[in-house]
Amino acid sequence: MGKPTGFIEFERINPSRRSPQERIGDYKEFVERMTPDQLNQQSARCMNCGVPFCHSGCPLGNIIPEFNDAVYRQNWHEAYELLSATNNFPEFTGRICPAPCESACVLGINQNPVAIEEIEKHIIETAFEKGFVQPRKPNLRTGKKVAVVGSGPAGLAAAAQLNYAGHQVTVFERDAQPGGLLRYGIPDFKLEKWVVERRVALLEQEGITFKCNAHVGVHISINDLLREYQAIVLAGGSTIPRDLNIPGRALKGVHFAMDFLKQQNQRVSGEAFNGEVLLATNRDVVVIGGGDTGSDCVGTSNRQGASSVTQLELMPKPPEKRTATMPWPTYPMVLKTTSSHEEGANRQWAVVTKAFKGDENGQLKSILVADLQWKASSDHKPAGFEEIPGTEREIPCTLALLAMGFVHPQHTGLIDELGVELDERGNVRANEQYYQTSIPKVFAAGDIRRGQSLVVWAISEGRECARRVDQYLMGSSVLESKDQSYLINT
Repeated sequence: MGKPTGFIEFERINPSRRSPQERIGDYKEFVERMTPDQLNQQSARCMNCGVPFCHSGCPLGNIIPEFNDAVYRQNWHEAYELLSATNNFPEFTGRICPAPCESACVLGINQNPVAIEEIEKHIIETAFEKGFVQPRKPNLRTGKKVAVVGSGPAGLAAAAQLNYAGHQVTVFERDAQPGGLLRYGIPDFKLEKWVVERRVALLEQEGITFKCNAHVGVHISINDLLREYQAIVLAGGSTIPRDLNIPGRALKGVHFAMDFLKQQNQRVSGEAFNGEVLLATNRDVVVIGGGDTGSDCVGTSNRQGASSVTQLELMPKPPEKRTATMPWPTYPMVLKTTSSHEEGANRQWAVVTKAFKGDENGQLKSILVADLQWKASSDHKPAGFEEIPGTEREIPCTLALLAMGFVHPQHTGLIDELGVELDERGNVRANEQYYQTSIPKVFAAGDIRRGQSLVVWAISEGRECARRVDQYLMGSSVLESKDQSYLINT
């Protein structure tokens, strides 16, 4: 602990941002860096809490109090060593993680928690600037070859760890460039793509091979991989979006959110794309779904010059603070106002979408919605939502974006060809402890195994899966587990 009285002396501050009016004019990141004095004070707020619940709050088990102390002492090399011991990609989580570690921060019981995520981002960016981040090449090669299918956060983490263990790793990516969700799903104003490219270049220098435009199960037979590689890691994510099969679904102007976001990311990167051009310019946009993907659609629509942006959520409006049903240190389901919402959106909660309405040319023109209310269970009916009579109305809409989450990974192609066992939700079934599928040499990690989740969970899954693959190939593993991470550098 850097300063015993730091949590008493200093309030939490967040980094400054460019104004909404300015930032919607481009796709650049808009969160400014803290000054050295601000960062010193924020790291000083980390208290000697005895039991650091932030460890368990973080899916990666980051060694948070220790790296906060190192930042306070301005020992950036030590801070970087501590952070990178458990997190392969802090430059990603420092920008886009919802920070469950902060929800578990002991200081958060009666004050604002320590600004862990922002400190994390400063550590890794300072480490890059000071030259601490160098290719981590293995001293010896095992002669074992591993194929990783998918280059999102889970695939990249698994590849990095397996390469550290000395295996020869090849990553297969169906899109034109590596990164998966990081490159094609998250807008540049939250994660500029040079950040992803910088890390991929480092992984290549470490010895990892990337093969893009290589769709396993379509362009490449999985049987060829089974013959050539001693182990395969499936990390393709959960990519099949939840649909909304209501009247008018086939009208022009109704699209999945990820198609809209991916195309804009390709546009910003100067990458060619096929299919219909999706733009919100001068259109009344309705985003159906209140999560992060929906928020990204709001921010992108504002930058494209939408006439209006409305976001609909089926669930009721969350409370602004913790309630008795979400006690510390659990992650609280409270109202979240994102940077995209700050830029402008009409948010509506407890609203059901009943139909899409179109004109004579088959073009979407409005959405029929109604308000909902929660009904407690009774002897005759289970608990659930009921439509409030007399609330049915139409909302002008010429572009509807479905952002209601993802149901499971794509089955056609790779998964069907493999014949791997699936769970009841349609995800690849893999042992909870060993990440091994019904085919012994095939492993699964990330959303393809656990379902739609967070980037930080994907990185954690990739790391743990890599350790199990290493054990499978070598009989034991040189890679540390999450439970062993606290021993590092102590």
